[in-house]
Amino acid sequence: MPSLFTVGNIFCGYYSIISTLQGNWDTAAVLIGIGYILDGLDGRIARLTQTASDFGVQLDSIADVVTFGAAPAILAFKWGFSAGAGFEGSSTAAMHDHFGFLATFAFVVCGALRLARFNVQTKKPSDTAKRYFVGLPIPAAAGMVASVVHFFKTPALMIGDAALWWGALLLSLAFLMISTVRYSSFKEFDVKKAKPSLALFITAMLIWLIIFYSEEMLLFMATIYCSSGPVTKLVQFIRRFLPGGVTPPEPAHGNIKH
Repeated sequence: MPSLFTVGNIFCGYYSIISTLQGNWDTAAVLIGIGYILDGLDGRIARLTQTASDFGVQLDSIADVVTFGAAPAILAFKWGFSAGAGFEGSSTAAMHDHFGFLATFAFVVCGALRLARFNVQTKKPSDTAKRYFVGLPIPAAAGMVASVVHFFKTPALMIGDAALWWGALLLSLAFLMISTVRYSSFKEFDVKKAKPSLALFITAMLIWLIIFYSEEMLLFMATIYCSSGPVTKLVQFIRRFLPGGVTPPEPAHGNIKH
């Protein structure tokens, strides 16, 4: 059963690539989002049904390389550096292509390294694994790319300096994936301990906002999460120089997903 969800995740990545090649940018971005949901479900279903296995872990990582590595990288290149660039045949177009190749390839490689680090360290349990991811999870990085495309939709805006900013964002996401910056995993959040009525209300409102304002909400959520790690790191760095500041312990690189 969990592997069926993983296969569905792979299908979303494959179909997203096809949609990108056909110029259906928004469809490609939405498929990455659906893959994100399926990726979150397979692990939970495996734990609920007690069917977790090493095979499932490896298959999940392969699926993530397709859906959250290759698919968003191809979408980012075709949408941000090729389609609608308006400089066909010029030196500017060549520069955009070269920079696009560099940025998107770095995104794929760093995503693969992120997953490989997880596979190597998966048998090294750590207390921090329950609270934090070490490095930006690859689904979150892919979600950032997909949310930007879903918000703007048309690549006509990606002209001139905008393409450079787009490449800078991709390189930043690539660096965060292989960094040691900590991101909250929300694994310790216990719905049973929270007030059921409040949790239900917040969940319902969030779903309502995503349904009717998906472009704004998804971009907002992706931006907040991707920036939360560096912001927290910066705050901790500043606190070291304040009176009475205490240097927080470095996170252990243990059993962390993605």
